[in-house]
Amino acid sequence: MGVYRAARAALGSHAEAEDAAQDAFVLAWRRLDSFRADASFRTWLLTIAWHQAINRRRSLLRWWTRTMPLEEGEAPAGAAAPCATASRELRRDIVIAIRALSPKLRDALLLAQSGDYTYAEIGTMVHAPLGTIKWRIAEARRLVQRLQELGHGQLG
Repeated sequence: MGVYRAARAALGSHAEAEDAAQDAFVLAWRRLDSFRADASFRTWLLTIAWHQAINRRRSLLRWWTRTMPLEEGEAPAGAAAPCATASRELRRDIVIAIRALSPKLRDALLLAQSGDYTYAEIGTMVHAPLGTIKWRIAEARRLVQRLQELGHGQLG
């Protein structure tokens, strides 16, 4: 289930996350002989899943931008799924704010907000030291402050 949740955090779409998770399991099976036990098997598998999901996200975004240019504040299907119960205005502001983050900040925030991974696991998954992960998450959380400053009240 952690593999699916990592893919879902990166992709936002249930169907895309399922495909990425399946690809990750197949790739892990093929590369099983490369597992060196430097980290736990779970972390090794989650790292593979994360990279599969990021690669899928990149290809989807390339396809999306080539075929359907985005209007201001509009997002691909599934991109605003974590905000489904929020108002339309709040969803738009969240999408804009998340898009404004660098991919490194955005990925760390999405993984941390899922609640499924420790900072150390996130660091292993994205190949960054623990201190860097802590900084990225703290920096990305400034998003909440910016939204509160826009008048959306308490969000987090």
